[in-house]
Amino acid sequence: MSRIILHNYFRSSTSYRVRIALALKGLDYDYVAHHLRHGENRKPEFLAINPQGLVPALVWEDGTVLAQSLAIMEFLEEIAPEPALLPADALGRARVRMICQMIGCDIHPINNLRVLNALRSRYGADDAEIGDWFRHWVNETFQPLEKILEDSSDTGRFCHGDTPGMADICLVAQVANNARYNVDMTPYPVISRIRDVCMEMAAFADAAPAQQPDAE
Repeated sequence: MSRIILHNYFRSSTSYRVRIALALKGLDYDYVAHHLRHGENRKPEFLAINPQGLVPALVWEDGTVLAQSLAIMEFLEEIAPEPALLPADALGRARVRMICQMIGCDIHPINNLRVLNALRSRYGADDAEIGDWFRHWVNETFQPLEKILEDSSDTGRFCHGDTPGMADICLVAQVANNARYNVDMTPYPVISRIRDVCMEMAAFADAAPAQQPDAE
């Protein structure tokens, strides 16, 4: 049986998500780095793996390639259901997916590297303007997310209950990105508490950007 291969980049928050999920599931994999700032993800050899040219890309044991971190995590949940990353009940699963999509659909797509690079190259944005853009779109979602987590009895030690799951994975990866753009986390005590609890676990800490072989 072939090894699982994860094509990723240490600083990519979506790659961070998949690294955490693989660690929580206890799945070993080969780490293949592609430096996004050097354009390695646009080389023909990687485009042959993922024509979209994005990381992460997971090559499963049979050679099938999966892209998009949320889809990869859902796949891992199905083929390795323990420990579970989604609740057993339908409403719980929907709530966790809602939190994941708030981060994965409302923050990440407009704050990822290719969008920030386009703001520079097409519209002449400087570093200060890029930082303002990033923080604005984080706060647009973190403000309601903080209230959702604060007000719900479903919130426990983690985003949903007392075991880590898919929502926590997305939250931790986003907070890691926030630090690079000086997002003030003071208004988000619940998010910060959950992040801190997660980082006490090896699966989250060992998957962190600074711990990866291509970290700079």
